[in-house]
Amino acid sequence: EFVADACRRDTGLLDWLADSGGLHEDLALESYVAAAEQATQPGTQDDPGFMAALRRFRRRQLVRIAWRDLAGLAPIEQVLLELSALAEASIGAACRHATATLGNRHGVPRGKDGREMPLLVLGMGKLGGGELNFSSDIDLVFLFAEHGETAGPRPLEHEEYFVRAGKRVAQLLGTPTDDGFVYRVDLRLRPFGDSGPVAVSFDAMEEYLQQHGRDWERYAYVKARPVYGADSGFNDLYRDALRPFVYRRYLDFSVFESLRAMKELIAREVERRELQQNVKLGPGGIREIEFIVQAFQLLRGGSTQRLQTRSLLEALPQLAGQK
Repeated sequence: EFVADACRRDTGLLDWLADSGGLHEDLALESYVAAAEQATQPGTQDDPGFMAALRRFRRRQLVRIAWRDLAGLAPIEQVLLELSALAEASIGAACRHATATLGNRHGVPRGKDGREMPLLVLGMGKLGGGELNFSSDIDLVFLFAEHGETAGPRPLEHEEYFVRAGKRVAQLLGTPTDDGFVYRVDLRLRPFGDSGPVAVSFDAMEEYLQQHGRDWERYAYVKARPVYGADSGFNDLYRDALRPFVYRRYLDFSVFESLRAMKELIAREVERRELQQNVKLGPGGIREIEFIVQAFQLLRGGSTQRLQTRSLLEALPQLAGQK
């Protein structure tokens, strides 16, 4: 239905698919980034023009991916990778457009070394895991490396600059127009959730994780990866803050109790809402598989010695609350 509707809305779509759509090609992230740049030209259009161009680009690429999937021209692993690459390229285009507009008004944020400081965007959940599907929203966390002030006609503190940039990115992607939206953007995984600032500094992120980070956030950050601005210092942030938070230095068996409590909450909600047949939340569903995989991940990453598979298997009954 989506493909048919897209073909009716875009009269040139079928010709594009036949002539240059690459139906028999696997495309990597670089190809999607280049195509997004060509289709939108970030920073050179007003917001409505950019949003319309980005939505047309996303619709055409989604049809291409869906066509390959439905026609058996690509395995499911490639379909999920390309859906994730499409989202990453779209986020990048939105970030470039948002920061170009802000830079013209307020100047460019720079670090102590004088280099331009980009917005760092972490992809979480399915996007972070490279397993986005056709209807997924995108979970994002916005960060910046250093505090300071832009040097422009109307300077801004870095925090205010990146908060505005993050809000603009979310609006460019998520605002419904005549052409639909690009992605529903969920920012609730950021520090302090809806009550916290849209973008935080690396230092503030590290302090939050040390003082306020909760167990469920440890599991969420297993999948976190940079989808824009990785050269702003993500490797240092990962080494100093994210990895020590997610993967404890010593084997932490309290993770079992925490995972079990979360699982019980979900099970009660599934029963209350009669979702036993739900492919995501029901018994044997996607969420249950994720709990098992995350338990393995956290145990393997948190031990100072490499755990044997048998040790992990012996631990699973404890996770499930069984004798």
